[in-house]
Amino acid sequence: MARTLYMRVAYDGTDFHGWQTQPGLRTVQDVLEQAVRRVVRHQVELIGSGRTDAGVHAAGQVASFSTTCLLPPRRLRYAIGARLPKDVSLKVMRDVHPEFHATWNARSKLYRYRVFNVPHRPVEHLDQRYTYHFWQQVDLDRMRAAARYFLGEMDFAAMASKGPERTTTMRTVLRCDVERRFDEILVDVEGTGFLYNQVRNMVGTLLEVGRGRWQPEYVRDILLSRDRQNAGPTAPARGLCLQWVRYPAYVLVPPAEPGSEADGGPGLRCEPPPDGPDAVAVD
Repeated sequence: MARTLYMRVAYDGTDFHGWQTQPGLRTVQDVLEQAVRRVVRHQVELIGSGRTDAGVHAAGQVASFSTTCLLPPRRLRYAIGARLPKDVSLKVMRDVHPEFHATWNARSKLYRYRVFNVPHRPVEHLDQRYTYHFWQQVDLDRMRAAARYFLGEMDFAAMASKGPERTTTMRTVLRCDVERRFDEILVDVEGTGFLYNQVRNMVGTLLEVGRGRWQPEYVRDILLSRDRQNAGPTAPARGLCLQWVRYPAYVLVPPAEPGSEADGGPGLRCEPPPDGPDAVAVD
């Protein structure tokens, strides 16, 4: 009988052409699928929580697949992980509910954007692959004031680059936090879903406000215009990382054995923990 497995992976996106399979190009999905197939010895198709673009990194990307392989999750994790290249790491593997779907069941995602904000380059910290060097001085209070206009459910057409067709440009941003940590500015954006390049365009717009080009309230006018040309530039992919994806607890729990009193359905507590990626503890 087939079982559904949950995978949480991290990867350095620098040398990948994004997550999704593309003929003739190196993608994260292809690399993972090849490793999984070698272990379970049958064809599999990974379902990711969403696409990350070329050059974008992940600390907590989630994928799922079905298999008839009977190896326990811990042994599968070691066997698959040993067959991955050095820029990909399989962090967690677990049995989940058969109906778990990494894309459809996702409740929210957190992306972090790292801006190296001092005159000298980030090479001394070996962070040139993972941060955007923005040398101009910025005002964090102005950026925080501007970030508040991104909160809530609204039309984010002005923050969407041309890309795959979408039925709507309405999206919900749950939080948009801006903080400085030593030489870096961190922009954390949590939402229920994102348009193509949305987070990178939001960051580019916030930096324009921070350096004094626009007043914070101008972000409201940009959003109302629904015109991408009115927003800031697209921040480079190398500064963006998918931190985690949240799911309701019941889809992360395997079905109870027949006759068991365990409840694997929606009656379980579904609120996510305040500081973790999932609604339940992970291996």
